[in-house]
Amino acid sequence: MAERPGRAPRTPHTAEVIRTERLTPHMQRVVLGGEGLAGLAADTCTDHYVKLLFPPAGAVYPEPFDLQRIREEFPREQWPVTRTYTVRQWDAEHRELTLDFVIHGDEGLAGPWAVNARPGEVVRFLGPGGAYAPDPAADWHLLVGDESALPAIARALETLPHGARAFAFVEVSGPEEEQKIDSDVEVRWLHRGGRRVGEALVEAVRDLDFPEGRVHAFVHGEAHFVKQLRRLLRIERGVPREDLSISGYWRLGHNEDGWQASKRDWNARIEAEQEGTAAPA
Repeated sequence: MAERPGRAPRTPHTAEVIRTERLTPHMQRVVLGGEGLAGLAADTCTDHYVKLLFPPAGAVYPEPFDLQRIREEFPREQWPVTRTYTVRQWDAEHRELTLDFVIHGDEGLAGPWAVNARPGEVVRFLGPGGAYAPDPAADWHLLVGDESALPAIARALETLPHGARAFAFVEVSGPEEEQKIDSDVEVRWLHRGGRRVGEALVEAVRDLDFPEGRVHAFVHGEAHFVKQLRRLLRIERGVPREDLSISGYWRLGHNEDGWQASKRDWNARIEAEQEGTAAPA
């Protein structure tokens, strides 16, 4: 996942792993806590996210941890690497921050860390940032995403009042990846199988009989299908830009470092193409 609106504050928090749990074959939960979370505010947006800081192998930093000092005094290859994850839950009373990680065996950086994290392990992160929460004034809600967007979608659904009208489409690899969400909204789980990520989501939204009234939509996940749904919602359905939270969390063939470097320009270019305006220089 890459940079999002409402950027994360730049002063790192220090936490420790409290417990972990395997939710599904490809989703690992890590709960962080500790005194370093005092004063953390992660309860205004349902897409709050944090940027975990992973030191490269062998890097040792002076204490107290000072990210600015590290970037001033250490060579770039020894700077911490960031990985972005949505806050699944924040319990301010108990100072517990819950993060869910999509895992693919030994692939990647954060997933393997989450699988092997042990209680007491120190974790540093930036954030939270965030920009979206379901608008209570909307007539209905549309929430669409793949596994990477599931924590934010689940959190949004759990904040909707009982009886709120909403349609939620979540694509996962198969039935074993479905999760229980504490909401009266029925989630439509789409099983990807061997298809490209997001194909089923585009079909589901295209086939949806849109109700009357104002929709507030949240569409996030792999960049290719997000691009298609941006066009469908903005151009074909005429949903105003201000009623859309829509962005690619990740892109096939790119790790987060590469996607972060190109995402802002990519989003601007796609939006310009679809809005019929000139792309910014």
